[in-house]
Amino acid sequence: MTVKVNNRITPSVNRITARFDVLPKDAHDHWKKITPIRSGNARKRTRLQGSKIKADYNYAVPLDKGWSKQAPQGMSKPTLDYIKKRVAKHILRK
Repeated sequence: MTVKVNNRITPSVNRITARFDVLPKDAHDHWKKITPIRSGNARKRTRLQGSKIKADYNYAVPLDKGWSKQAPQGMSKPTLDYIKKRVAKHILRK
């Protein structure tokens, strides 16, 4: 008797995980897009380090807490919501 195992799970998992490779850059781009603009300093000094978004300016915390009328929710919560939507989309996509 011969048994042939057809592993269809591994290719599917590989396709799904490959979709997540671009997620940090997409999240960073979204963060910068919703960052308030006054002088442009906040957007200019926000960068991606590995998979972390680094806001390198002294008023990053107040901005993220909704200090600006341009971003009353800050940037963290909307970016987290964006990531959750992207993850759900990638997992449900075939």
